[in-house]
Amino acid sequence: MSLLQPEASIWYVICWVVVGIRFMGKRIRLGSWRFLQIDDFLVIPAMMTLTILMAILHIIIHTNSNLIPPGMDVSTLTPDEVAERVYGSKLTIVVEQMQILTIWLLKACLLIMYSRMTDLLSLHRVVKGVAIYAGVAFVMMEILWFGVWCRPFAQYWAVPTNSTQCSAMVNHLITNAVLNISSDIMILLIPIPLVFKVKIPVKSKAVLGCIFFIGAFTIFAAARNKYESFTHPFSSNWTIWYLREAFTAMLCANLPLARPVMQRVFGLGDWTHRDTTTRTGSVFGNTSRYGSSLFHRRSNRDSRLPISKPMPIIPRPVSDEYLNQCISPLEIRYDTEIRIDSPASTFSYDKASMLELAKSDDQPKYPDPLDAKSLGPSTPTSEQVITVCYAERNRDTRIM
Repeated sequence: MSLLQPEASIWYVICWVVVGIRFMGKRIRLGSWRFLQIDDFLVIPAMMTLTILMAILHIIIHTNSNLIPPGMDVSTLTPDEVAERVYGSKLTIVVEQMQILTIWLLKACLLIMYSRMTDLLSLHRVVKGVAIYAGVAFVMMEILWFGVWCRPFAQYWAVPTNSTQCSAMVNHLITNAVLNISSDIMILLIPIPLVFKVKIPVKSKAVLGCIFFIGAFTIFAAARNKYESFTHPFSSNWTIWYLREAFTAMLCANLPLARPVMQRVFGLGDWTHRDTTTRTGSVFGNTSRYGSSLFHRRSNRDSRLPISKPMPIIPRPVSDEYLNQCISPLEIRYDTEIRIDSPASTFSYDKASMLELAKSDDQPKYPDPLDAKSLGPSTPTSEQVITVCYAERNRDTRIM
């Protein structure tokens, strides 16, 4: 394998393209680079550690280490060969740390994104639990690596070593496999309940399915590179699986946030928008864009009843990126219909508030129906009917 090898080079270029699309999408969504979030800033060091990992793996496959085959006489090694093995062993330490940092930085990016998505959901506790587990796993693995498995630490590059734990690193590889794969599975399972609840087009579901497939392949690559390390320790097959795990993890962490650009290029719908047609229809009835069909006149009998309060709209939890789209204000319109039946059969229609009608000095004066002097024998009693219509106008506002 080399930096120019087709597979490694293609993976590396794709990762940079996806990261660039992620930042372009964030710029489109948030409107300014100043609003970038913590997970956005963690992607940059993750790409740097991935670059270092790829570069050093290119050197390691051509360099020997202190992992000496059984039966080999170490005393036959020349000083140059010993120096080469010391150098290769030090590079192996760097590779292992770059791999760990890359994977755990990307785990942090995904968990921060999930934390925003589930901020008001009960699933938020699950995200916190997985984040604590991943953080404790990282700290414990590093403590075991630097202070327990190989003592003194310089034995990691000694030729020969005083323990196989300093050359083959069996205990570390087992610990890494258990903690890494278990946390990956937890992170992959977190968004599944959200996907089942949301109603999105089939095309968008297919895109999400591809992202889940990449996440599953990341777990497979993590298991495969440990398998190669245990079964073929003197081969370099494990190196390409280290890269495949890191590359696919990078794609899995960045593709969900590349949605704004992919929407514009491929015409995809909103992946996180829930279909609220049924809900809004059951609450407000069949409405047009401006909800004009909601407003029906009440009868004279109903007009004497107190006006009921509108049903509150409880926002559903969504991501910060989605909330930035909901900038249209909620408009409330109150219509008051006045109908006056008088002896002259006149009809008046106006729009005014009840308070204005009560205080207006321009209202016509009606005779008191109990005043016999003011009523003739054939003069009908004047009737004032006030019909109040409540209207809620929801223009370009999404129900969250």
